[in-house]
Amino acid sequence: MKKAYPVFIAQHNEDFLVFIPDWDIYTEGKSVPDAIAMARDAIGLKGIDFEDDGKEIPEASSYEESVKKAKKDTEIFDYTKGILTMVDVDFTEYRKRHDNRMVKKNCTIPYYLNVEAEKLGINFSRLLQDALLQKTGLS
Repeated sequence: MKKAYPVFIAQHNEDFLVFIPDWDIYTEGKSVPDAIAMARDAIGLKGIDFEDDGKEIPEASSYEESVKKAKKDTEIFDYTKGILTMVDVDFTEYRKRHDNRMVKKNCTIPYYLNVEAEKLGINFSRLLQDALLQKTGLS
């Protein structure tokens, strides 16, 4: 699922401060491209957290709504004096790239099958991963 969200980026001294109104996220970067990457990463992380918690991924606000949300905290820093851009995130791809930690699974196979597989030098973990990718259609 791919979505795009309005993002404010405003320079403050050497940093580029970022506010993502639809997610109420603040982050920063060392340059505009870095700030955009940080925004995408923050949205992706919070998005998969929402999915894991069974929450709905928010829709993107309009330009006017985004400015209103950003204007609420101008006492601290006025993000609306920077640029307003859109940042896209593909939540499915983000999960594939960032939620790729390994988990240990214990399975039982017949002894004779283990002997034959070891003779052939089969990597059990790789074989199981390939079979699961094929079975789930994620390959």
